[in-house]
Amino acid sequence: MKFMRLGNRPDTFYTEEATRTLISDLPSDLTVRVNTVTYLLHKFPLLQKCGLLQQLCSEKEDTTSVTMEFDDFPGGADAFELCAKFCYGIKIDLSAHNFMPAICAARFMRMTESFAKGNFISKLDVFFNSCILEGWKDSVVTLQTTERFFEWSDNIGIIRRCIDSVVAKILTQPSKVRWSYTYTRPGYEQKKHHKSAPKDWWTEDVADLNIDLFRCIINTVKSTNMLPPQLIGEALHVYARRWLPDVTKNNMPHPETSTASQTTQERSVDQKSQLEMIVSLIPEDKGSVSVGFLLRLLSTAKLLKASEVLIAQLINKCSVQLEEATINDLLLPSHDSSDHHMYDIELVQIVVEGFIDQCRKSYSRDESSLDVIRKVAKLVDAFLQVVSSDVNMPVQKVVSLANVLPEFARPEHDKLYKAISIYLNEHPQMSKEEKKHLCSILDCQKLSAAARAHAVKNERLPTRTIVQLLFFEHQKHDRNTITRRDSQQPVAEDFKNRLQLYSDKGPTEQDSDRRRSCPSNTSQRIDPESEVKSKGKKVIEARSEKVKEIIEEESKHDVTNVKIHRSKSEHGRRKGK
Repeated sequence: MKFMRLGNRPDTFYTEEATRTLISDLPSDLTVRVNTVTYLLHKFPLLQKCGLLQQLCSEKEDTTSVTMEFDDFPGGADAFELCAKFCYGIKIDLSAHNFMPAICAARFMRMTESFAKGNFISKLDVFFNSCILEGWKDSVVTLQTTERFFEWSDNIGIIRRCIDSVVAKILTQPSKVRWSYTYTRPGYEQKKHHKSAPKDWWTEDVADLNIDLFRCIINTVKSTNMLPPQLIGEALHVYARRWLPDVTKNNMPHPETSTASQTTQERSVDQKSQLEMIVSLIPEDKGSVSVGFLLRLLSTAKLLKASEVLIAQLINKCSVQLEEATINDLLLPSHDSSDHHMYDIELVQIVVEGFIDQCRKSYSRDESSLDVIRKVAKLVDAFLQVVSSDVNMPVQKVVSLANVLPEFARPEHDKLYKAISIYLNEHPQMSKEEKKHLCSILDCQKLSAAARAHAVKNERLPTRTIVQLLFFEHQKHDRNTITRRDSQQPVAEDFKNRLQLYSDKGPTEQDSDRRRSCPSNTSQRIDPESEVKSKGKKVIEARSEKVKEIIEEESKHDVTNVKIHRSKSEHGRRKGK
């Protein structure tokens, strides 16, 4: 950052009992009180350059010793002392940190060219134009200091000119950036020989500004249409990380609890405003911000108890990009004091519900739409596997989330079965009804052979589910058997066609004698196939009726009887093979 040094005399101010005095051979004839600080000064150097002091002294009857009081001096005692030192020719260093209090104090004291050539205001204007506006961090720091002097800085155009300077530098090609900036991305410093600045080099410095200045800069940049929406989104992400609470951490204090301090509650109000501002600035382009960032904003909105309108906006934005989410994006801690489970499953559910609603509104039968829904279903099942390991997760919340997706979203239920198995293992004290309720989301017919084999041996599954698995296993085995036998039918048909062709040509006398000696040979070759079909159908019907009887009498049998039945079934299957 740049600075300008004015004056060449050494600093001879000293403090004695809350009084600032200048070492001098001349007695003080001007007393100035600024807030709680008293200055013992001399009229000659100050009145020569300060129009306000000239006017006030001329209004005094006693001009030998004048006392003035300023309770609302812009910039306070420090700013007044800068003006006083300039009048005495004492060395002062101007920088972006003290420029705003200096320019406001100088204008308040009317230190213009009409009172002295090369006065303080003209020196400050030169420094502002040649140093602050030409520098990057100088402009940003100056904007930061305008918050204390908003009316002054707005009236004299400091804010507008600094914002224009900042925006112009943001729109500069990264290869032409020659000024220093703050960039603390992990791993960036280790990389050497950077040919140009990163595209988002400006985001961290701008994130230090207050909400109004940041909004003004982002809106100005957006209006130019010169930066991609993803870069605007990255700036919003950096700003949110700088000012909003980190919802990825567990056990965060709720800002509106009775035990929260007044400072915390006030901070919560500011954070709500910042959150609303961030959401309003998100570009409409899909993918301008990541779905993980949107989900964290939604979690923040719930934590801060933001308005329902804002939460609805975030749910809609999350739903549109849910297909891009990863399992880590969904694993956000629950900050509800009434919940004892680890992850916020309710947040995931409302987003998935919003996703399904949007799919219904824009329903399409093409393969790509179905792939998107199935991709989200896999993501939800993976999330269910993680939350099922939480010993405090209620079974109703797991079932409720699983049922949000339509049946066609899951062509197979292996991942869903894995989530159920994990939940059963982590909750061994579940009642029989709770187990039935949990397994109601499982479709045994959509399990792979490996999953069915594992499920049949899973002793934690309820009896009804095990019987259903055995029933479908019987059906599949019988269908496979008949399918293999039906595959022999083309051979019999070919033989029949050949025989018909042979009959059309007319048999020889030798063939006729042979056919008369075995007249029923053809029927013996063909009839067994239809007989096999008839028998197979009867076997399926008999086994289906048998399993139905087992299901109806389930309440009268215990788990031991089911295990015996399962063992007998497996033995019979192996024997049949």
